[in-house]
Amino acid sequence: MLTAIHPKLPMRRKSVTKEFYLDQLGFEVFGVDNYDAYLMIQKDGIQVHFFEFRDLNPLENYGQVYIRTNDVEKLYRQFIENGIQIHPAGRLEIKPWGMKEFAILDPDHNLLTFGQEL
Repeated sequence: MLTAIHPKLPMRRKSVTKEFYLDQLGFEVFGVDNYDAYLMIQKDGIQVHFFEFRDLNPLENYGQVYIRTNDVEKLYRQFIENGIQIHPAGRLEIKPWGMKEFAILDPDHNLLTFGQEL
């Protein structure tokens, strides 16, 4: 019955969020892009949606998404090569729960964790 999930995360400024995800992470716009306060992006079959929250304090944002990948090491290398900052507590490593994963923060401090099952 359930077929997909598309998380909705807060963003302060659409232009900043759009630039980060499209230009740095390689996502593309999904659907209509003419809503000032909403953004939908996709990459490799996953979608992430964003809603405007201008008063968001990034240091108090607890938005998080766990994204599974079939090649976490390659993705990690691509991010490093593109100058994307890895979260200080999110370096690439094998976790006790059987996943190899790493994490980054977007401009609004939404935590994106990328993991591959071992």
